[in-house]
Amino acid sequence: MNRTKEERVHEVFENIHRNYDLMNSVISFRLHKSWRQKTMKALDVEKGADVLDLCCGTAEWTIDLAEAAGRSGSVKGVDFSGSMLRTGQEKVNQRGLPQVELLQANVMDLPFPDESFDYVTIGFGLRNAADYPTVLREMHRVLKKGGRAVCLETSMPENSCFKRLYSIYFRHMMPYLGKLFAGNYEEYSWLQESTAAFPNKNLLTLMFAEAGFREVDVTSFAMGSAAAHSALKSS
Repeated sequence: MNRTKEERVHEVFENIHRNYDLMNSVISFRLHKSWRQKTMKALDVEKGADVLDLCCGTAEWTIDLAEAAGRSGSVKGVDFSGSMLRTGQEKVNQRGLPQVELLQANVMDLPFPDESFDYVTIGFGLRNAADYPTVLREMHRVLKKGGRAVCLETSMPENSCFKRLYSIYFRHMMPYLGKLFAGNYEEYSWLQESTAAFPNKNLLTLMFAEAGFREVDVTSFAMGSAAAHSALKSS
């Protein structure tokens, strides 16, 4: 039976939620943590801010955002995998963060009014969406005027030699590591497929602009293997 992208992605994340954080560290050689820290520093979330974290998964970035916004802030994390959210909720409870609310919803049809948030983030999740422009338009819709949106995501390196190595790693090594550390070859095979099919940083910049954002800035990490896109909504 042919499955839609949404159905396949949902099945993947329902199966890997317990090993998701470990595998992120294994696959990225823990670099994803420094990428997120640098992105957070540039984002400079203000105390008391209203923040939305899309495709929040196990709430790693959601927790960082909550600590930045403080108890006076409000942080909502959205994901369509109930299993990922339950794992995330355990971590939120352990950290004692009452300002965090995790919700199961579709990021292409967000259950929030227009102009609800000061910041909207999505980390390593846009590539899993069925329609990237729809997600970007929803991010723009729920963002307050003058608010900032950030997407941290894998990207295709520009250096031709490194690009070949990157492709070999994602196509062959990453699924093997998934099987070795998490017992999931097929699921991590999907993750490399989604990475290979994702737009490069220049095309994603254009997509941000087409969604209505302005001042789209791009920061590349690890020779272009990941990139942070940051953009404003006109005030």
